[in-house]
Amino acid sequence: MLRRSVLQAGILIFARGLRAQGDVPGAQETTFFSDVDDSNQPYALYLPRNLDRTRKYPLVISLHGADSDHRLNLRRVFGRGAPLGFGQSQVSRLSARLPEVDYLVACPLARGTMGYQGIAEKDVYDVLADVKRRFPIDEDRIYLTGLSMGGGGALWLGLTRPGLWAAIASVCPSPPEGAAELAPNALNIPVHLFHGDKDPAVSVEVSRQWQRTFLRLGVNVEYVEYPGVRHNSWDLAYRDAAIFDWFSKHRRERFPERVRFTSRAYKYNSAYWVEIDGLTPGAPASIDARFTAVNHLEVTASGLEGFTLKLAGHPKFSRTGTLAVTINGTPYKTPARETVSFARAGNGWKSGRYAPAAGEKRPGLEGPMSEAVASRHIYVYGTAGTHSEDELKRRREQAERAADWSTPRRRLLLSLKAVADRDLREPDRASGNLVLFGTVSTNRLIAELSPRLPLELNPGAADYGLAFVYPVDGHYVLVSSGLPWWAGAEFSRRPGLNYTGTPASVLPALGDFILFKGSLDNVVAEGRFDRNWKLPAEAAARIKATGAVIIR
Repeated sequence: MLRRSVLQAGILIFARGLRAQGDVPGAQETTFFSDVDDSNQPYALYLPRNLDRTRKYPLVISLHGADSDHRLNLRRVFGRGAPLGFGQSQVSRLSARLPEVDYLVACPLARGTMGYQGIAEKDVYDVLADVKRRFPIDEDRIYLTGLSMGGGGALWLGLTRPGLWAAIASVCPSPPEGAAELAPNALNIPVHLFHGDKDPAVSVEVSRQWQRTFLRLGVNVEYVEYPGVRHNSWDLAYRDAAIFDWFSKHRRERFPERVRFTSRAYKYNSAYWVEIDGLTPGAPASIDARFTAVNHLEVTASGLEGFTLKLAGHPKFSRTGTLAVTINGTPYKTPARETVSFARAGNGWKSGRYAPAAGEKRPGLEGPMSEAVASRHIYVYGTAGTHSEDELKRRREQAERAADWSTPRRRLLLSLKAVADRDLREPDRASGNLVLFGTVSTNRLIAELSPRLPLELNPGAADYGLAFVYPVDGHYVLVSSGLPWWAGAEFSRRPGLNYTGTPASVLPALGDFILFKGSLDNVVAEGRFDRNWKLPAEAAARIKATGAVIIR
């Protein structure tokens, strides 16, 4: 831990020196401050020669693969990968002259090998914000690329927030679960895929399928397949910095005539001039909006309660006259305003913005459990009740294990807190989410909050595991009572479970709540709370039948 702190401090001093001395051209390492764990997180940065702050520059965000890092990735995106026989640590220490391009390039570490969702995803956007704060960036020329794990990350980040990017280049991508259903979102983003047909790590069929899907959906997609190439197709895709030439052909389309957007979360609720105002988190919502003429739009909406059209600046919008909007075949007229909203009314729609009712799921408070650990959070174990020293040690070690996201092979640059309930400071409590271990009789925080929580594990139900997420005072509380949420994960064959040896790796496969007996292979009930944070009737009946849980 001391070594890590010294390293981070050194990086910070180096970065501050760069900023104080002016813009140093070429490859370098700098940091941004992360409020997830109050740390300085590194990223590799390339600055063009003779940076002119009176003009705006294109920016490439490049995402590394598994068991790699930001330094090596910066070399790779310029076609300067690892020399034959060199290990990653050796490459990271090499100083190489990179080809000169009139771009800025930023390569996040994103904690290491943890994909590009949750905290790692937040890191990417924090890096983007840091670069935009420090340098003049052309908002219409921000590009996204990545290889292997990073190629999958490029598809995920590109398709969840398509309005940010001018183009996406994905090399031998390994996309996370749920990315495929977002393919329609790429309608207005040029996509370039690369893959070797002998890739033993990520099957070439992955990219072939993405290409077929994109073509069917009318997406501007290019695909290059390299015969005989294994899991190193980036050596060819990025050779001689050629990817920058492809990026240079594309600019962001700010006001496309048609926007097609699918999402399951408020976290990802907008694309270009379309915004989803109401949905059921966890269920698919989609909107397809297009101009057919000036001030005439056709909208097809499914699975959503409301949407907003932000039309200011669109060449097919005029402030004069009326706006004719056909929604699911029914025509509506409204004054021609720059921002217009519609909310569901029975089987139709009415003019006006949909707003979640009090206590309803909303942006930032929608679940699932994995969202409680996707930003700043603290693990809290209980010290209440009668207990031995060994029992208290067991409670502490359980929380500490949950807070350690690293494995012996994959060490992450992540420092999360595990504290006793009696030691939790009010500023920490108020600043982020809480992950609480224990019951009303063992954890003071659970006891304090129990009247506001929907579920409680009964005393004597120690052979059960209950975990759920719930909003309290503008933050998430994740409660794990009885057996921890990862009990038996190492033996489970549950669909979607990607257990890598850390408790955090189990959470993406879970919803808002789960009750199991003995292990994750014996689930009583699981799923998502409804839009009002209530248990679905079927799940409530199953849970109640066990007698193990109090339902409020």
